[in-house]
Amino acid sequence: MPAPYPQLDRQRLLIKPLAQRVSKADASVLRFAKDLPPEITQADRDRLQVIAQKMLAAKARGGANLLTYGAHLFRNGMSPLIIDMMKRGLIDQLTTNGAGGIHDWELAFHGRTTEDVGRYLDEGQFGIWEETGLYQNLALALGATEGLGYGQSLGKMMAEERLVVPSLDELKSQIGQAMGGQGAHLAAKAALFEVITGLGLKPGVIELPHPGREHSLLYQAYQLGIPLSICPGIGYDIIYSHPANHGGSLGQAATSDFLTFADSVGRLEGGVYLSVGSAVMSPMILEKALSMARNLAIQEDRPLNDFHLAVVDMQPGTWDWKKDGEPPNKHPAYYLRFCKSFSRMGGDFEYYEMDNRAFFQNLFEQVTLAQLGQGSP
Repeated sequence: MPAPYPQLDRQRLLIKPLAQRVSKADASVLRFAKDLPPEITQADRDRLQVIAQKMLAAKARGGANLLTYGAHLFRNGMSPLIIDMMKRGLIDQLTTNGAGGIHDWELAFHGRTTEDVGRYLDEGQFGIWEETGLYQNLALALGATEGLGYGQSLGKMMAEERLVVPSLDELKSQIGQAMGGQGAHLAAKAALFEVITGLGLKPGVIELPHPGREHSLLYQAYQLGIPLSICPGIGYDIIYSHPANHGGSLGQAATSDFLTFADSVGRLEGGVYLSVGSAVMSPMILEKALSMARNLAIQEDRPLNDFHLAVVDMQPGTWDWKKDGEPPNKHPAYYLRFCKSFSRMGGDFEYYEMDNRAFFQNLFEQVTLAQLGQGSP
């Protein structure tokens, strides 16, 4: 049998507390949500009015409204507007990447987020911070033993403001029961055992106040019972630098979240899919989830083709994907990969070359005006 290739030992890393990190963003970013919406063209305003009407129609007819976003939507201070729409019942599923979950959590827990990547790379310290790495990974390891997904595990930690570490004897008993067919989530419990022993954690309660959680999408989604899925890439995020990171725990939590996302995609008929600032993760997860959801819909003889895809990014979009379809492979627009992927999914696809703050603030205004016009609160 060949020996495994050498691996870096994360136990040897010098891990520093968040208090020693200089962060570039704090809760003041939330002020942007109160600003007047940035000016956009009348044509774009008309297009956003159509999205607003479609979102209200979806709510009325039982279609799902899904928001998939990159971390910058949160860092640009849009969470108060998103939370408002969640509370109005206009968003049925949120999905982000690992960075989206990290910035959201750090702002709620630490009050600051976003480090100077260049500076800390030079110092060999980028991403190597105790609280983010320990508490997020531990929350995932604990949540996975209950069958919870990535986003729900973080939301639970924020709502309860604590993590409870079981004793090794208790965990051994649970593992034994699961092996005998008397319990679930055997692999997750074994992974948690490895995390606890690897870190030398003592059993008991770890109190974790989250003073800024009211503006957290993770927390509010958990409280409202709205799924917030986190679909990460292995090695993409700073929590992989911490020895508390366990591929088994994270993999189970992330897979659970992807399947929750896919379940929501199955209710997209008559709904709206908003992809804001996510040119890689969003089209990749949607095409797989949509294929699975259509597979089931075809078996059940029900449609899954009538939905609106609104894709927002800053990359120049000179091709009219809605009018002209997919460009020839000799045209530069063909290599705008995310638009090509979305254009193949069916439904009604439109691309918005727009700053995500301008998009979301103006969409929020149009949704509010549309609801007032219907006499909604």
